[in-house]
Amino acid sequence: MVDLGGGVQAIDWLAVAPVLVVACAAVVVLLADAFAGPPRSRRQALVPAALTLAGVAAAAVPAVRLWGERRSTFCVGGVLEGPAACSFVVDPVTLVFWGVVLFGTAVVALLGTAAVAEGRTPQGEWNFLLLCSATGAMAIAASRDLVTLVVALEVVSLPAFAMVGLRRDDPRAAEASMKFFLVSVVSTAVMLMGVSLVYGATGSMFLTQVDQALVTGAGPREVAVAGALLTVVGLAFKVAAVPFHMWVPDTYVGAPVAVAAYLSVVSKAAGFVGLMLVLGLGLRDLAPVWAPLVAVLAALTMTVGNVLALGQQHAVRLLAWSSVAQAGYMLVPFAAVGAAGAAGSAGAAGSGAGGLEPLGASVGYLAIYAFVNLGAFAVAAVVGTRHPRQRLTDYRGLVREEPLAGWALVFALVALAGLPPGVVGLLAKVVVFSSVSSAVTWLAVVMAVNVAIGLVYYARWLVELFRPAEVPGRSTYDVPNGVGVAVGMTFAAGVVLSVFPGLLLDPVLAIF
Repeated sequence: MVDLGGGVQAIDWLAVAPVLVVACAAVVVLLADAFAGPPRSRRQALVPAALTLAGVAAAAVPAVRLWGERRSTFCVGGVLEGPAACSFVVDPVTLVFWGVVLFGTAVVALLGTAAVAEGRTPQGEWNFLLLCSATGAMAIAASRDLVTLVVALEVVSLPAFAMVGLRRDDPRAAEASMKFFLVSVVSTAVMLMGVSLVYGATGSMFLTQVDQALVTGAGPREVAVAGALLTVVGLAFKVAAVPFHMWVPDTYVGAPVAVAAYLSVVSKAAGFVGLMLVLGLGLRDLAPVWAPLVAVLAALTMTVGNVLALGQQHAVRLLAWSSVAQAGYMLVPFAAVGAAGAAGSAGAAGSGAGGLEPLGASVGYLAIYAFVNLGAFAVAAVVGTRHPRQRLTDYRGLVREEPLAGWALVFALVALAGLPPGVVGLLAKVVVFSSVSSAVTWLAVVMAVNVAIGLVYYARWLVELFRPAEVPGRSTYDVPNGVGVAVGMTFAAGVVLSVFPGLLLDPVLAIF
């Protein structure tokens, strides 16, 4: 039971169970590592990763049980006219993002087992931090008030700083961690300023009540507009939108590949769901104000990311700039919301209300991007066991030498480029393009040009995979079992979704 000022209410334990299970798993991993002492064998060093996977699987059970339901908890009576406001809501949008976070955390935990052989990354602490950050990412998806959302974002970020710099005696990792930390602190400060202005203008932190206050004109609109713009800027840091992206390349390259994969998918998903909730639920009445700004950010982000990726010879740095460009594509549907802003602001508060249909394209693209981008990083982890410099030429002949990893990377790259047989990647781009083509024509043209630019550097990498190896007859890779499972998981998921894309896209688009 919990007292929220207006009386005592019961907590919906099933609704909060997935988040609680992941948080408890983090504690179990830390305690098990502390009491077990230093690992005396490689098998013992893998125990934290096994506990992490068990925690993720346990969290998936209540999440599956909740599919198709809508549950709310931590609610208070409406200060304004309308339904009660809740801090924690489980709905189809929440469950889609929980699926992305759980899948991404499992893959990253498997990729992290590659660090066991080198012995420079303490596995207990690393897996504890991974689960802590994942707990924050899951909490964001269910957050429906600004305080919970900001706190959850910081729970995602703070463990991630440590994960980036946790590898012993690695000055690049320490530098990457510091850059990531400083940029995130600035973004949080800006976002908090925006949130405080929104609260001052509307008198509430609950997204539903903020929306109602803006619709009814309950506060000074100019203050709300300033708060909305500052909030967008703060969240733009989190999703690595240009010009708030400069931390990405150095952080991805300096961090272990597993951490770079986590930042590119799970951490980015957390930023996007925060942006979607704040703009789509709380500030949708201001869509005519923030949608043009997001449109410019989307155009700059995809263009800068693709252009700078063209000259990269470092595989992870190329993926970093590709990740920036992909963030631009995900921002495109937000611009289309402005065209439907008037209808959306008049609709009922809540997920899937009128005017928010374009955001379904962003959710679908993010979910698909998670599978294929994790696949690319998984293969990078394989190659990194032999070629830590991660040059594109190090991937030469990979299809013949290590067929599973080679073909998995081929599939991931063609899906990211939006080419067949990576049908799921092609459909993701088509869905995003169709959401904006009639609403913001100039942005649709920019996106089409950028998709063409992206083909160049993806094709350049693909060519290396099929070239004859520089040293014929060299031995095959010694792929760690965990990394091999991660490659297989992401490859299988991508192939299944390319054959049956409706398994993912139909439920996501139906939400909106």
